[in-house]
Amino acid sequence: MRGKKERLYVAYGSNLNLPQMKRRCPKAKVAGVSEIKGYELLFRGVATIEPKEDGKVPVGLFWITQGDEKALDRYEGWPHLYHKETLELELNGRPVSAMVYVMNEGRKAALPVGCYYDVIAEGYQTFGFDEKVLEQAMERTMEIGKLEKEMQEAESPRQGGLFEGFQL
Repeated sequence: MRGKKERLYVAYGSNLNLPQMKRRCPKAKVAGVSEIKGYELLFRGVATIEPKEDGKVPVGLFWITQGDEKALDRYEGWPHLYHKETLELELNGRPVSAMVYVMNEGRKAALPVGCYYDVIAEGYQTFGFDEKVLEQAMERTMEIGKLEKEMQEAESPRQGGLFEGFQL
């Protein structure tokens, strides 16, 4: 265990990119890698994790200071875009508690811009994670986006129906 003023932070998206993380959180130290079981990686413009029974998301763990956490709060849009949760996972074969940012409800599935995706992919490469997880997240995001669009269209009355039989 580290000092009382440090805590474990879970990175699953762009904060896996070490140069970016170093600029944002200069005192953060890599603690190791783990995985979040029972979740999947998705994009709602930016990365998030959402519950999925058989899902697994590879993550990097960092020791962060209070100052680092404040910088992350600003970057992650806490509490408006993301909220914080505490997860139980393993680090070097031992159970640990770590803080993670999870997107608030209400944002639609949306693919990330290319440069954001590339930043995450670079982090996956650095940590030795399988990039198929990112590819699956993109595919799943497109599936969910299509379903959300279909649901929205089914719930919204079409204006054209209002004018059937009416001559303008």
